[in-house]
Amino acid sequence: MLKSKIVVFTVIICCLLYSGVALAQKPSLTTKEIVFKMIKTIEDLERLKYSLKIIERGKKGYNHYESSVKLNRKPRKIYLYIKGIELLWVSGWNNNKAFVKPNSFPYINLSLDPLGFLMRQDQHHTLNEMGVDYFGGLIEYMALKNGNRFDNYFKLEGEERINNRPCYKVIIDNKDFGYETYTIGENESITSIARKLHISEYMILEVNPKFKDYFDILKKGQTIKVPNAYAKHVTLYIDQLYFLPISIKILDDKGLYEQYDYHFLQVNPKIDDAEFTKQYKDYKF
Repeated sequence: MLKSKIVVFTVIICCLLYSGVALAQKPSLTTKEIVFKMIKTIEDLERLKYSLKIIERGKKGYNHYESSVKLNRKPRKIYLYIKGIELLWVSGWNNNKAFVKPNSFPYINLSLDPLGFLMRQDQHHTLNEMGVDYFGGLIEYMALKNGNRFDNYFKLEGEERINNRPCYKVIIDNKDFGYETYTIGENESITSIARKLHISEYMILEVNPKFKDYFDILKKGQTIKVPNAYAKHVTLYIDQLYFLPISIKILDDKGLYEQYDYHFLQVNPKIDDAEFTKQYKDYKF
C-alpha cells in the first residue's frame, strides 16, 4: 500500500514539474510576428516613462545626450529633464511652443519653437519624434515595402539581455543602401522630402551641405542627393514582455549614424495630469 502511494505521489510530482516547464517555455514566434506585434503595441500605447541615452553623429563627431522622459500620446504631452534643464510641451498649450527652464544664461524660462534652431541645433530629431512612434512607423514602412521579401531583410538573431531586459534581437540588413538623385517638386523642403521618402532629413543635409535649413522651400526642378533608405543596417532589440523597442542602433555607409537606448521603461504607468503642468510640485519652472 505504501509503495503504491509513493508511486502515485512520484507521478503527481513529475506531472507538476513537466507542466511547470511547459508553462515556462515561451511560444515560438517568427521574425515577422515579433516585428508586427511590436508595431501593434506601439499603436495601442498610451503613456511611457523612461530614461533615454542617445548617440548621434554630428558635424564635429558624435553627440551624447541623456534625458528622463514622461510621455502621454493622445493628447500628446511631454516632460523632459536633462541635467538641470526642464522642458514641458503640451499639444495646444503655450502656442504649441516648448516651455523651457534652462540651466545656464539667461536663467529665465523660455518659450521656444520645437522645430527651431535653438531647440534642435545639431540633433537628428525634434520633440515631434520623441517616444517610439517615429521609429515604429519607419520599421513598419520597411516591413510593408519589402512585402514577400521580408525575410531577405529582417532576421531574428536570437535573444539577449539588453538594458537589463530580456529582448529579441532583430537585424534589418539593407544591402542595397546607397544614394540617388532626387528632383525637387512644388513647395518641397528637406523635411517634407524626408517624410515623403521615409528617410532622415539630417542625413539629407549631411550629403547636401550647401543647404542649412530643414523647412526652407527649395527651388522646383533643382536636384539633390538623397539616401534610398533610412538605414543600411539596423540592430533592433525588442523587449520580450512589453514588445517595445528598447535599443535601436542605426548604421549607414559611414558607420554608426545614431543609437537610442531606453532604460527603466514603464509602460502605461499612471501619470497625473498635473505632471504635465509647469506648476507641478516636483518641477522648478
